[in-house]
Order: sequence, then structure tokens, then C-alpha cells
Amino acid sequence: MLKGFYLTLMIGMGVPQAAPKAVVDSLLSAEVTVSSGQRSGFQLTFGLSKLSLLNTTLLPNGYFDPPTRVILTVTVNGTPHVVMDGVITRQTITPSSDPGKSTLIVIGEDLTRMMDLADLSGLPYPAMSNEARIAMILAKYAVYGIVPLIIPSVLFNVPIPTKQIPQHQGTDLEYINRLASEVGYVFYVEPGSQPGTNIAYWGPEIKFGAVQPALSINMDAQTNVDSLSFTFDGFSSTLYELLIQIPETKQTIPIPIPDVTPLNPPLGQKIPLPLRVQRIPQTAKYTPLQAAAVGLAEVAKSTDVITGSGSLDVLRYGQILKARQLVGVRGTGPTYDGLYYVTSVTHSIKQGEYKQNFSLSRNALISLQSRIPV
Repeated sequence: MLKGFYLTLMIGMGVPQAAPKAVVDSLLSAEVTVSSGQRSGFQLTFGLSKLSLLNTTLLPNGYFDPPTRVILTVTVNGTPHVVMDGVITRQTITPSSDPGKSTLIVIGEDLTRMMDLADLSGLPYPAMSNEARIAMILAKYAVYGIVPLIIPSVLFNVPIPTKQIPQHQGTDLEYINRLASEVGYVFYVEPGSQPGTNIAYWGPEIKFGAVQPALSINMDAQTNVDSLSFTFDGFSSTLYELLIQIPETKQTIPIPIPDVTPLNPPLGQKIPLPLRVQRIPQTAKYTPLQAAAVGLAEVAKSTDVITGSGSLDVLRYGQILKARQLVGVRGTGPTYDGLYYVTSVTHSIKQGEYKQNFSLSRNALISLQSRIPV
């Protein structure tokens, strides 16, 4: 097996091509941040000189102008991972009188940036469900290799045109996010397994499934993280209520929602008692089943009382830690060992160095597993 890592940089309008050698050689660092609930972004820092190809040819010809597409692929121990597929949004040049100190910084965001350009309010969607509308919107971005992954919600319905014709509100991204928030869903675009392909996910935030290799600390030779810390905030535990309307009497009654649900399974044995109460608005208009589904999805995004943060060296860890997935933690003691949801990851890549900063979350104390899988 090949050991180590190397970075592949592709740049260009439409279908990006491998960056010229002069561009790769001048790359000082690359940083990519992927976060649950937020748009992903990247930053590339290049060394710049007066007579370099970047300064004399590429910059004047618009090589780094927005919205040029950028694809970053990191191959770790022989396995390639596309960590970013996005577009350049801005650039910054910092000249310096000191030789070798001038830099060009290229900043960008993931492909959802291209969905947030034009206000299309008023566009009608006759006899189309939320899911059909989203599929129609995303079809416009097939040129970016975007493939929709749409999970139908319990609120699936097709409005009767004689009674209601839904209309687009805001940009494509604003409208998709609005439809997601109405049913407690999330929306994001992430790179696929091959460069140039992307998955547009619209569905519930899933906090179960395959577990990434454990983050180990205080375990001598088995330690694979540089730092790790946790915070328990008891006042963030909240009891959510939704309103259910009884059709016969039109009376509304509050119903508490459990903080452990199929979408938010317990990741520990000791679930803190909620200290706050919050009502989820605008659920009385739904049927009891629909309101319950919205409430469960909303609670799944808001019940984590434990947060963690740390850093690691990718080569020591053995692979890339990915956001929006589970990971094991061991070596901290029984209270904080166990499984966590990775809420964000920042990749920091330099010549001969690949590190990651990460954030974790969990809804309970004390591990459910007697042994954490390595």
C-alpha cells in the first residue's frame, strides 16, 4: 500500500482541468472547512513573485476569477478523497518588499453558492410536491455534476391547483432551505466519490450508521490525536413542545417531544434532564402525524449537550476524518468515551503536513459501548 498523501488541484470554468505545474509549485497551503448546517468553504494560499506565471499570465487572464470552479482531491495511503468541489468567490493579493513573502489568497465556497445568485420569487409550481419542486430546481445544476438525493417527508402532498399554486420564494438555495426547515430537514451539497460529481442531499440529519475509526488519546502508542477536549452544557438540554389541534373542537393542546428519537438515538447512557422548555411554532395546522414528524426532526438538530473539539495528524490517524458521520472516542474515561457525531472538520494541508481540526457533539454522557471499535 502507498503511504503518505498528495494533493490534486483542478481549476477551470465548467469542467476543471489539472492545474499547471507552476500553480501547483507555488501553492503554499490549502484549507477546507466542512460543517453541518453551514456552507463549506476553502482557501488556497499561493506564493507570488513579479515574474511568476501567476502574476504575468494567469491573473491577468482571469484564471482565478469568480466563479471559476476548484476541485481538491487528497489521496491518503493510496485512497483518493474529494474534499472540496466549489467555486472561487474572491481573491486577495498581499505584495511584500521582502523576497518570497508576496502571496495570493484564493477564497471560495461549495457549489451551493451558484444556487444563491438570482431571486426567482413568483415562479409557479402547479400541482407539484415539495420534493418535485426541489428535483426540478436541482436539475438546472446538472452541469456541475450534481445528483439529487431527496428523502420524501411525511408532509408529502400535491397541492390542488384550483386551491393553491405554490410559488418560488427567493433564490434557489433560499427556497430549498425554506422547504427543508418547514419539515425539519437539512440541505447540503457534498462531493461524490469521483472528482466532478456531487450529491445534493435534502432530508433528515442522520446521526446513526457506520462509525469511523476511533479518536484515541492518552493511550501511549495508540494515541492518534494531538488534542481533544469536551464541554458539557446542562442548560442546552431543552424540552420541546408542539401544538396539536383537535379537528372536532378546534382546540389546541401542547404535546412534549422526547429528546431521544429514531432520528436522534441516544449516544450515551445518561441523558440529562431538560432545564428549558421551548414550543415549536406553526405545527397546529398539520395533522397529528405530520406535526409529530416535524417535531422529531427539529429535536434531532437541537439536543446535543456535549460538544468536543480537537486536532489530529491525518497520517497518524490513518485516514481522513469526515464531517456528518459518527466517530468513536476512547481514552478520556467512561464519562466521555463513546460515539460522537462529527459536526465540522477543517482540513489544513501544507507541504509534508496534513492536519485536521474537528468538532464533535453528543446528546448523553457515559458510553453505551463497553469497547469502542478501533
